[in-house]
This record gives sequence, C-alpha cells and structure tokens, in this order.
Amino acid sequence: MIATIDDRLNDLWEGCLNNNRKQQEALYKLLAPRMMSVCLRYAKDKDTAQDILQEGFMKVFKNMQYYRGEGSREGWVRRIMVHCAINNYRKAKKMVLVDDFSDTTLNNGYGYNAQTLDTNDLLKLVQQLPDNYRSIFNMYAIDGYSHKEIGNNLNISEILSRTNLNRARTMLKNQISKMEMRDSYCLAG
Repeated sequence: MIATIDDRLNDLWEGCLNNNRKQQEALYKLLAPRMMSVCLRYAKDKDTAQDILQEGFMKVFKNMQYYRGEGSREGWVRRIMVHCAINNYRKAKKMVLVDDFSDTTLNNGYGYNAQTLDTNDLLKLVQQLPDNYRSIFNMYAIDGYSHKEIGNNLNISEILSRTNLNRARTMLKNQISKMEMRDSYCLAG
C-alpha cells in the first residue's frame, strides 16, 4: 500500500510533538518543497522566500500542539506560511504612490514566449509586482482570502484591497501584452 502525504504527516506529527529531531527533519523534507512554492509567491526573491520558509517552520514546530484537527495538517502549515509572508510584508512595507511606477520597475528582460508562458514565467511576473500588489494578488487570487480578510490582515480597507488587486491584474496584463508584442516583433524582424 502506498502512503499518501496525509498518512506520512500523521505518522510524523506525534514524533514532532515530542521534539524528535529526526521526525522534525522528515516533516520538513516532506513539506518544504510545497511550502517553498507558497513563500515564493509572496516574496520578491528566492532568498526572502527561504527566510519566510524557515520562520514558518520554526512557528510550526513551536505551535504544533495548537493544531485542533480541523482541516488538513498540510493546510494548517500552509496557513502559517502565508501568515509569515504577510508579517514579512508588513515589516518591509513601504508607502509607494501608484504613479511612481514606471516601466523600468518591471524588468522585461526574461525573453518569454507568450504562447509558452508557464508557471515559472508567471511566478516571475508576479514577483515583479510591487510588494503591496503582490501580497494582495496572492492572498486573493491564489489563497482565496476575501477582501475583508485581506484588509484585516494587512491593516488596509477593503476598497484599497480591491483597488490594489485590480492594479496588480492590470500590471500583469500589461506585462504579458508587452511580452507578446516583443515576441511578435522578434518573429517579424
């Protein structure tokens, strides 16, 4: 019989609760790749994502006894990672006016082919968004938070959450359009 990730998590959880370092290491190895993808969505670069991941796992191991059995354990860990990413955003938060963004803010040097835009390419585009837009886009579009929840988590109004989500989507659409134009120009020339 093949063990699922949930079965492995259940087996490792008790050992982790007893501070068994080998069990903690095994749990980390099991979940780190999945949680890293969560952290990368919120971080501006891989180093920041790794910092969020480490902070998240420290909180997971410190607070495991508070898991109430509601939902999956992986979902509980994911939620901690998202909260660590939000806290990281709050620490680094800078007030920036929307009008201050120029085309040079978004790096166009990746050489994408719009027809073959894959997950990694899209992730790079999302990572180029300003911090506040990236966080709101991820919380709403990827993690399913409502604008009210986003507002509460980021200490902003629901209206600002909606506005920033629309601006993030517009920036992403513009970047994809620029890539399509650049690619068609390269093919024509």
